[in-house]
Amino acid sequence: MAEQTNIQKPQTAAKKDVSSNVRGIKSASIVVLLCFIAAVCFYLFILGMPANFKDATKAVPINLLGTVYKGGVVVPVLITCFLVVVVLTIERWIALGKAKGKGNTTKFVEDVKAALRNHDIAKAEDLCRKQKGTVGAVVYATLQKYKEMEKDTVLTKEQKVASIQATLEEATSLEMPALQQNLPVLATLTTLGTLIGLFGTVLGMIKSFQALSASGAPDSTELSTGISEALVNTALGIATAALALIAYNFYTNKIDNMTYAIDEIGFSTVSTFSATH
Repeated sequence: MAEQTNIQKPQTAAKKDVSSNVRGIKSASIVVLLCFIAAVCFYLFILGMPANFKDATKAVPINLLGTVYKGGVVVPVLITCFLVVVVLTIERWIALGKAKGKGNTTKFVEDVKAALRNHDIAKAEDLCRKQKGTVGAVVYATLQKYKEMEKDTVLTKEQKVASIQATLEEATSLEMPALQQNLPVLATLTTLGTLIGLFGTVLGMIKSFQALSASGAPDSTELSTGISEALVNTALGIATAALALIAYNFYTNKIDNMTYAIDEIGFSTVSTFSATH
C-alpha cells in the first residue's frame, strides 16, 4: 500500500497547476528612496569633485561633469528620476520576460488551437505546462474549467459556455496587476521628468536675468552659471521623459500582445466547446 502511495505522488506533482510566477518590485517607493540617495551621492562626490573645477570655490567648471554640477539643486532630483526609470525598465524587462513563458507565444497559440481542433485537451494542458508564464497559466485555468464543464450534467450548454468565458476573464484579471506593476510610475515620469526639467530651467533663467540686471557690468560668471543650470536641467528632463516614454510604450505593447494571445486561445476554447457539446 505504501509503494502505491509513493508511485502516485510523482504523478500528482507532474500535473500540478501552471503558475505564471511573475515577480517584481512590489514597492516603487523603496526604489525612489534608494535612487535618491544614489543621486545625491553622485551629485556631491562625483559631479562635485574639485578636479572638475578651476579652483576650490567650484565657480568655473572645466569639464562636462562640473557643468552638470552647476545645474543646481534640481539636478539630484532629475538624476533620481532618471535612475528610477532605468531601474524600473530593467525590473519590468525581467518580470515580463518570465510572464512571456519559455517558448514563442505565437507558436504556443497555434499549437494550442491545433490541439483544441483535434479535441486533445491533454495535449493542450501539456503545452501550457511547458510554456508556463502568464499566457500558459491563464489558458491552463480555462482548460480546467473546460474539462469540468464536460463532466457537468446540470448546467445548460449556454451556462457552460458562459462559465468557461467567466473563468478566462477572471484568470486574466488576476494576472494583469502583476504585469502592469510599476508601469504607472513610468507613465508619471514621462511628464514629471519634463516638468522638473522645466522648473530647473526657469530657476537657471532667473539667475541669468539677475546677473544681467546687476548694477554696472553684468557678471559673466553668474550669467554663465544661470545659463548652464537652465540647459543642464532641460537636457536631463528631456532624457528622463524620453526614456520613460519609450519604456512605457514598449512594455504596454508586450502586455497587449500577451492579452491578445490569451483572447485568441480563449475564443478558440469557447468555440470548440460550443461546436462539440
